[in-house]
Amino acid sequence: MISVALAYYNGKRYIEKQLASILSQLGPEDEVVLSVDSDSDGSEGLLRHLEERDSRIRLIRGPARGVVRNFEHAIRACRGEIIFLSDQDDIWREDKVEKVMKAFEDPGKDVVLHNAELIDENDQVQCGATMFDYRQTGTGILKNLLKNSYVGCCMAFRSRIREVVLPIPEEMYMHDYWIGTAGEKLGGTGILKECLIRYRRHENNVTEMKHGSVAFMIKKRIGILRCLRILDRRIRKYRISQGLS
Repeated sequence: MISVALAYYNGKRYIEKQLASILSQLGPEDEVVLSVDSDSDGSEGLLRHLEERDSRIRLIRGPARGVVRNFEHAIRACRGEIIFLSDQDDIWREDKVEKVMKAFEDPGKDVVLHNAELIDENDQVQCGATMFDYRQTGTGILKNLLKNSYVGCCMAFRSRIREVVLPIPEEMYMHDYWIGTAGEKLGGTGILKECLIRYRRHENNVTEMKHGSVAFMIKKRIGILRCLRILDRRIRKYRISQGLS
């Protein structure tokens, strides 16, 4: 069973197109867990209609504590063996699920990351560069501490590692970095260079492609280093529980 954890916040403009691109690739037993932090843009009726029209969509009320907590809430509610992360305004390529699931045939990979093409609010490609180009994507704890490669909407992971990644520490401001790093420490992340989504950039995006101030980045990385110690402790406990130590 596949689950898609979708964090929603006033995404009325693009949500139908996003869901259509996802649902066309899911089987009858799969699900989209749509955690709604806010529907104050008038989208409540639309979301209810979409849920009634397709039983694979499951609406839950989000915690209204920001995007990281909303994703955490959605992930916790997922029932599938593989959990895909999704934004509310992108477009999945028609072979995304197939190719990501094939990557999970490697039993050593708990997390898979793929590339993305960048589009604007009108579905037009912004430039020739991909997400991997902008992020200088690569594996390695130090590399991703300095410049994060892990973008949630380009990721999927095995549900069995939820006991490692949940709850996400309060100091951790990037759920995707946290999950990707857990995958690396547990045995490695699968990297697919193909662009399997069209990643929408517009004025209402929660995340930006650029860095914050130097002081902001230093403060956040100090927090990350503290979180990595938490992650190491959880992984040791997980390996013991799985008989891997």
